[in-house]
Amino acid sequence: MYTRVVKRLLDLILSIIALPFLLIILFIIGPIIYLNDRGSIFYRASRLGKNGVTFKMYKFRSMKMNAPDIRKEDGSTFNSNNDPRMTKVGKFIRKTSIDEVPQIINVIKGDMSIIGPRPDLPEHLALYEGNEGRKLEIRPGITGYSQAYFRNTIPWKERIQYDIYYIDNLSIWFDIKIFIKTVISVLWQRGIYVTKSQTLDNKKM
Repeated sequence: MYTRVVKRLLDLILSIIALPFLLIILFIIGPIIYLNDRGSIFYRASRLGKNGVTFKMYKFRSMKMNAPDIRKEDGSTFNSNNDPRMTKVGKFIRKTSIDEVPQIINVIKGDMSIIGPRPDLPEHLALYEGNEGRKLEIRPGITGYSQAYFRNTIPWKERIQYDIYYIDNLSIWFDIKIFIKTVISVLWQRGIYVTKSQTLDNKKM
C-alpha cells in the first residue's frame, strides 16, 4: 500500500510544495550558471528508470559545455573536487547538492521519487549481474539509502546492494530516516568526492 499509493501521493504533495523553492533557486542560480560560460542552465541526463525505462533527468549544469565524459574503473561517473570540467559555480552547486533540485520536475512527471535508488546510466543495464537488476523494481530517487549514508564513498556495485537492501526494507519510517540523514549529509557536505570503500554490514540501520 505504501509503495504503490501513499509514497507516490507524498511525492506529489512534497514536490508541489517545493516547486516555488525551485523557481527561487532558478532565478538566483540560473543567470550565474549562464554568465559563467554562456551555456545552458540545465543539463538533461539519460538515466534508467523503473523497469529499465530510460528518461531524461534534470539537473542544474555544473560542468562546462561539451565537457568530455570521464568514468571510474567500475563504470560510474567520475567525481573530484579538482575536476577541470566543472565551472566555478558548478563546484558550489555540486557541494551543496543544489544541482539536484530540478529533479523535483522528474518527481512530478512520475519518472522519479523523492526517496529511492539513485538512477544509473542506460549503459549500466548491460553490466548488471545476479540480483542487481532488482534496483529497477521501483522509481529512482533524488536521494536514497546509498546517497544519504555514503554518497560517493563506496564503489558502484556496493551501492547497488544497498539499493536492494532499501527495496527489501522499504517503509515510510525508512524513508523519513533517509530524508533526515540526507539533510545532515548535505549540510555537513560529507562524502562528496571521497572514494574510500566501506563495508555493507557496519552501516545498516
